[in-house]
Amino acid sequence: MHSDESVLWERLAQSRRAPLEPSWLGEIYSPSLSIDLRRAICEKLGMLAERGWPIIQLLLEKHGLEPDLVMAAGLCHQPESRDWLVQQLHSGEQHDDYLQLSLVQALSCWGADVPQNIVMDCLNHPAQQQRLAGLQLLIFRAYTLEDQSLLDLCEPALQDFRDPVVIAAIRLLQRRDGAAIAKRLSELSETGSDSISDAAIRALGCIGTSTSQRCLLEISQSLTNEKRRKMARKWQKNVFFQPELYRKWDIFGKADAFFFKI
Repeated sequence: MHSDESVLWERLAQSRRAPLEPSWLGEIYSPSLSIDLRRAICEKLGMLAERGWPIIQLLLEKHGLEPDLVMAAGLCHQPESRDWLVQQLHSGEQHDDYLQLSLVQALSCWGADVPQNIVMDCLNHPAQQQRLAGLQLLIFRAYTLEDQSLLDLCEPALQDFRDPVVIAAIRLLQRRDGAAIAKRLSELSETGSDSISDAAIRALGCIGTSTSQRCLLEISQSLTNEKRRKMARKWQKNVFFQPELYRKWDIFGKADAFFFKI
């Protein structure tokens, strides 16, 4: 690390006691700095919200679509920055995969305001991180969709050959209680890998409706895998259902609260 970077790190660390000016952050930013320092500067700029966005704009004009500046555009959470991010994705330019992903991830805080075609492009993209980013965006749009429409959007992820993508889609669907969704989860409990089957059975338990209960009963009798059959029986018989808590699980498996007895 260069000695001047050490000074900059020290100044950033003192930001709570001595607030940083956006103009100073803009002056010290340079693509020649270490990636960690650039990211730290951009995080500070993004956290300055409406005061940070004009400086971020200037830096983007000067340095181009640097991923850390794109991240800052999302962090500042300004309507103008959202429109700029959408414009980049609609520009027709061929971005490399990392930059494309950075643009999509920067939009994640906007949720339902992200155009659906961007979400669909992510969900149909072959890369794992793109599909996960698309599912994260879909969380905020899901409440506006009918069950079948949501299932149709999730289907590429549900058919993915990578477990993390399928499981992320399952955890999104478990927030809903429709019969069609319960049926699709039942299918996954039979056809998916052990990890996918585990997630699907848990999702049916989390939904906690009479339909999902019936699905659990059926698969507890029909599954050929003894371990899966036992798990379905446990969730069908012994879970104390609190769906309003279970649905707080995000698509990556983190839970605000849950309660079950096995």
